[in-house]
Amino acid sequence: YSYRNLPIIQPTKNPRMWGLMLFYLYKSVLNLSMYMDKNYYLKNIDNFISRTMNTYGIIFLRYSVGTIFIWFGFLKPLGISPAQDLVANTVYWFEDKISFVKFLGWWEVVIGLTMCYKPLIRVSIFLLFIQMPGTFLPLVLLPEVCFTKFPFGLTLEGQYIVKNLIIISSALVIGGTLNDYKIPEK
Repeated sequence: YSYRNLPIIQPTKNPRMWGLMLFYLYKSVLNLSMYMDKNYYLKNIDNFISRTMNTYGIIFLRYSVGTIFIWFGFLKPLGISPAQDLVANTVYWFEDKISFVKFLGWWEVVIGLTMCYKPLIRVSIFLLFIQMPGTFLPLVLLPEVCFTKFPFGLTLEGQYIVKNLIIISSALVIGGTLNDYKIPEK
């Protein structure tokens, strides 16, 4: 654009018109600056929140997944896990089902501990992905326990099992942060 394309504003000798023009100019500039300031501050607040979530989100995710595995894992060897009967009935081919449940509990404790200690996260994710397919076995082997109406009506046990999708997704996110790999920009 050049100044030649701009409309020509004819000066006026009417002082009221000058006052009105200055008033509207002042009002529009003031509104624009207030709008810009508000967006500027909102953007800064949004950036601060995003940076904080980026900094601490993975740490909280790691420790929350680790805590869940330690907590739920300890319940199994103590014999007070609400999932104990479900696990024992699922692994019908084991002769000593209670020992298997205890072993599985300690396995989960190890997953939780290694998830909380950063140098061992790869071990944790490896153990987690070995264990996770087994957690879905009751959906196949004991559908009458997991479903009220197949395939969407889940019982409490079924919901307990399906929530493991969140744990799998969390492990994928945590595992994705172990290297300094950056997605290349196009």
